[in-house]
Formats: sequence, C-alpha cells, structure tokens
Amino acid sequence: MINRPKTEEARRRRHARVRGKISGTPERPRLNVYRSLNHIYAQIIDDVNGTTLVSASTVEKEFTDFGGNCDAAKKVGETVAKRALDKGITNVVFDRGGYVYQGRVKALADGAREAGLQF
Repeated sequence: MINRPKTEEARRRRHARVRGKISGTPERPRLNVYRSLNHIYAQIIDDVNGTTLVSASTVEKEFTDFGGNCDAAKKVGETVAKRALDKGITNVVFDRGGYVYQGRVKALADGAREAGLQF
C-alpha cells in the first residue's frame, strides 16, 4: 500500500519548495495567495523586512456580493493591484501558495494583471 500525503500536507510541501526559490524584496515584493473553501486572500509581502504591504480578501465588507468563486477571486486581484499601485508597487513576484495555477488562483492573477500589476 502506498502511503500518500494528505492534500493539505502536500500543498504545504509544494509551498515550502516554491518559497525556497522565491522571495519578496522591497523593490519587487511577493504576491501571496491563500484560498480556503469559502474565501480567497491575497497579500503583497516584503520578506526582507517581514512586513505585509498590501492585502485584500473576500472577508472584507466590500465583497459581500461575492462568494468564494472565480468572480470574487478576480475582484480580489483587482483590489490588491489597485491598492499596490496606490502605494507605488508595480512589479511583484507571484507566489501561488502551492496551489495549482487554475481556477480561482488564475482568476486572481488575471485580475491583478488587468489592474496594472506586472509579474
């Protein structure tokens, strides 16, 4: 019998592997994505200083019309990009958080790109 890791454990392993390769700097911070069953979260992080520069999620009041779907993810991507551009952040490194680049993660990335972020 093959001993396979659980889904969340496998995601954490993939995320740790990716995080070994990418890091956010003050010039090019990291756009991190986390998705739960009901919500999606995005943060722009400066790993050198250990600070979150910008964040957005579907938990916020302005997202009451959305659920945890692709439309909500795209809106979160647009919102985090708009907030980043207001702070002067234009280039980021995309960290998909160990998730497959499809569905809500892809919708968030597309929304951020359409709003003006480059990665």
